[in-house]
Amino acid sequence: MLNQPYTGSTTKLVVAFDIGTTYSGISYCILERGQVPEVVGVTRFPGQAAVGGDAKVPSLLYYDQTGNVRAAGAEVLAENMLEAALTEGWTRAEWWKLHLRPKHLASSINSSDDLPPLPSGKSAVDILTDFIKYLFDCAKTYIQEHHLALTWSSIEDSIEYIFTHPNGWEGLQQQLYRRAVERAGLIPRTPEGRSRVHMLTEGEASLHFCVPNLLTAKTADQAPQGVVIIDAGGGTIDLSMFSMTCNPISCEEIAPAECRLQGSVFVTRRARALLERKLAGWEHSRPDEIAEFTREFDQSTKLVIKSDQEPAYLRVGGRRTNNSQYNISFGKLKLTGAEATGLFNDSVDAIIGAFEQQQKSATSTTPITTAFLVGGLSTNDWLWSRLQSYFKEKNINICRPDNHINKAVANGAVLSHVDSDNHMVASRVARATYGVVCALPVKANNEEHVRRKQKWERDPTGDCYVPGYFESKLSKGAQVGEEMEFRESFSLTETKPTDFGLQTVRLVCYRGSLSDPKWVDQDQSAFSPFCTIRADLSEATNDLILKKTAGRAYYQLDYDVIVLFGLTELQAYLGWKSKDGERRITATVTFD
Repeated sequence: MLNQPYTGSTTKLVVAFDIGTTYSGISYCILERGQVPEVVGVTRFPGQAAVGGDAKVPSLLYYDQTGNVRAAGAEVLAENMLEAALTEGWTRAEWWKLHLRPKHLASSINSSDDLPPLPSGKSAVDILTDFIKYLFDCAKTYIQEHHLALTWSSIEDSIEYIFTHPNGWEGLQQQLYRRAVERAGLIPRTPEGRSRVHMLTEGEASLHFCVPNLLTAKTADQAPQGVVIIDAGGGTIDLSMFSMTCNPISCEEIAPAECRLQGSVFVTRRARALLERKLAGWEHSRPDEIAEFTREFDQSTKLVIKSDQEPAYLRVGGRRTNNSQYNISFGKLKLTGAEATGLFNDSVDAIIGAFEQQQKSATSTTPITTAFLVGGLSTNDWLWSRLQSYFKEKNINICRPDNHINKAVANGAVLSHVDSDNHMVASRVARATYGVVCALPVKANNEEHVRRKQKWERDPTGDCYVPGYFESKLSKGAQVGEEMEFRESFSLTETKPTDFGLQTVRLVCYRGSLSDPKWVDQDQSAFSPFCTIRADLSEATNDLILKKTAGRAYYQLDYDVIVLFGLTELQAYLGWKSKDGERRITATVTFD
């Protein structure tokens, strides 16, 4: 994949951050002229010994009572930090990433109260900002220590950053990430600085990591094959489905990306509920003790559960701790195989359900031949065996890449940016229906207009309009190329050229079951604001058309709002005709 020397004129650094619910990883690549690029992982963090190329760091922070960070990453788990936290009243921030989740994602989280609380006075973006600062410092230290010939000052103002996020995260979450990156000081708050930050779904990042496993002399000239990437991570389970052709490599997304809140932390949540039930009434069943047993499950027992026919054991005390009533012997609680494996069943069902949903909505008849399983939860042998059985029945090969699967996202993110020949995703599939809500001139013979007569409105000229019409611009499931443009035309009149200023257009999103929604009141709860597009038309002064009507002179500008939905981040422009052809200005997009 990366087999050609870098031809750029200056040395550059590309850094990818995979910020997970439970663990986070960093990968990077130094681009030096004449050298073949190599993707490298950061494998050493403060308070955590180097453990090889699959090293990740816990997504944890401690805050003191004044809101200052006192520890982050592996240092949070150190014994001296635990003691200091108890003594000084520090608050631990964990699973905080899930507070950023889109509210429309279905899960067992009914509200933020179902998650570990955020430290007092801190928002999820505040914590994300602090954690990005920490990860950046870790990356900088590691890179400087391992590349002595690299002068940091020569590359720090041109570093390219890639941040990955779950498939279900959308423009709002990307906006929050970008805000945190700026607040963390990684880039200046300028257009040039912001252009060095790139967002990528975890599914696409994993695709770049996994594809080399498919590339052989045998596959190079074969017909397109279907590939599904299953990223079973700490908080989310993400599925991405592609049709892939080789020689050259090109992938088309063929179904809306799926994201389910059933990652590793939800297995742990179910374990805690099980422990509370099984140990109720035992002398060591206080909430703080259950919390400690749950951590022991998360860090030890969960990793070795592999069969519903074999019991699992959880340490709940010393070797002299015995209680037959509670199935505790020599300090270990015995869980039946069914109890232990049952903790994973909802996550397995989520993967299967997401896959079957994608198959139903796929835009291509290309058969799925290969499934890749990556992410921290994929290392569990019970989950692996369940999925092996399921996919075997469908004649689909499933594999776990054997080279550090929990760094697939970070490594793949770097590959997506560095390897220009590997910019493989040519089109993506819309996850919802997007459009604008407007008012239509009333037509007395239109049944839909008459049905909404009580909602008619008059403008200052006396003309009647019926509001609430939804004009779809992109339907859910539609395949969108990266360069595909969607336009909405407008005409603006003003009495003076100086009156042409800021223009605003609001896009609305529909997530309901109607295949062709036309009116908001048909399924009102399924409509929601998506984003606001703003641009300043004062630059169009020289292209205005002077008109006269009934002795009144005015200026008119016909312009289009142009939206590109097919990229990893939504982009928008305003365009109009000038004597030299179409002129465009970049619009600002803010998400609601």
